Amino acid sequence: MLLAGFSTLVNLIFLALLVLSIYALVHAALQREDAFRAVDKQTKPFWLIILGVSVAVQLFLPAMLLILVGVIATVIYLVDVRPAVSGVSRGRGGGWSSSDGPYGPYNGGR
Repeated sequence: MLLAGFSTLVNLIFLALLVLSIYALVHAALQREDAFRAVDKQTKPFWLIILGVSVAVQLFLPAMLLILVGVIATVIYLVDVRPAVSGVSRGRGGGWSSSDGPYGPYNGGR
């Protein structure tokens, strides 16, 4: 009985990771190609291939190591690439300047 509960928990975690990867793939597909180049990240086709392979592995090839690699790629996209690309798409100028701090631009106490 305990193993059945643990199995259900693991299946829910895998489902959540799959949904996260699908979200990242859809987000990457909806962004402009030039936004990736503007923030000096890899190209849009690169991310679409990486995230597409990640989703395919999670769906069709239940190998734990490959799933882990795909989830790492998904997390890198969501944490690093997505905010930068979204910033360009919203017209925020493509990222941070050298005077930006964690709470906005630093103006030297003025």
